[in-house]
Amino acid sequence: MTLADDARRPFGRLITAMVTPFRPDGTLDADGAAALATHLVDEQGNDALVISGTTGESPTTSDAEKERLLRAVVEAVGDRARVIAGVGTYDTHHSTELARAAEKVGAHALLVVTPYYNRPPQAGLVRHFTSVADATGLPVMLYDIPVRTGTPITTETLCRLAEHERIVAVKDAKGDFAETSWVTRRTNLAFYSGDDKNTLAYLAVGGVGVVGVPTHLFGRPSKAMIEAFERGDHAEALRLHHQLLPIFYGFFRTQGVILTKAALNRLGLPAGPVRSPLVDATDDEIAQLRADCADAGLNLP
Repeated sequence: MTLADDARRPFGRLITAMVTPFRPDGTLDADGAAALATHLVDEQGNDALVISGTTGESPTTSDAEKERLLRAVVEAVGDRARVIAGVGTYDTHHSTELARAAEKVGAHALLVVTPYYNRPPQAGLVRHFTSVADATGLPVMLYDIPVRTGTPITTETLCRLAEHERIVAVKDAKGDFAETSWVTRRTNLAFYSGDDKNTLAYLAVGGVGVVGVPTHLFGRPSKAMIEAFERGDHAEALRLHHQLLPIFYGFFRTQGVILTKAALNRLGLPAGPVRSPLVDATDDEIAQLRADCADAGLNLP
């Protein structure tokens, strides 16, 4: 069965929210992005990649850079993995423009975060998400992360949005398992954990996978955990959860992309620096990251 044939998990089990590689001078490294995407798909076992999400530093990349980045990744891995373009902004018109541009470049789907800063009411969320979904023929994954956006997508709003034929999935970083349970009971939305440490718990209430960050380095065991749960080997799933717990927390001791890029750089994989207002990891943070990775079974150089 191909990913496209599995309606329950339209983007597979394992998705990584990919960092955007930059050169030492801070410019976009499109060749590095293609190489990193190839590594994530071929070596880490990712079924799909999110491009220009939070971990991709989308607030600091231009529309032209987003298009170049997306094109490079689609050309590198689009024949064997889903490429999901992050197009969410706090401006509905801008988001729809980004969605149309992503479709033209060859994206397979769209990730649309809740509009941030302006904190619209739920009626505004419905209008925003449906406007983006109506703008193209691509399937849409909603991104519910109120800790960043200031506004949760309520259960009733999610159920209403599920009626749209192209809104098919949710990246859920809200962490409210009871409310997620109500949505999985009432709709066919595919729920992906947006917080790596909660993946196992989400599977228990109807989730189908993860959109991860430590999965840049720990994709294979993360996917094995999901597969173990699905075949009923809950003891093995819990063992892998416990094994990975140090990095589920460790990668987020500071902003996730900072430590992810630090780890990738030390493994010789494309990453480069972060863009301001983020700052690169300190020596102390890297030392702690090494300890966290070692605790999970990976020795960083």
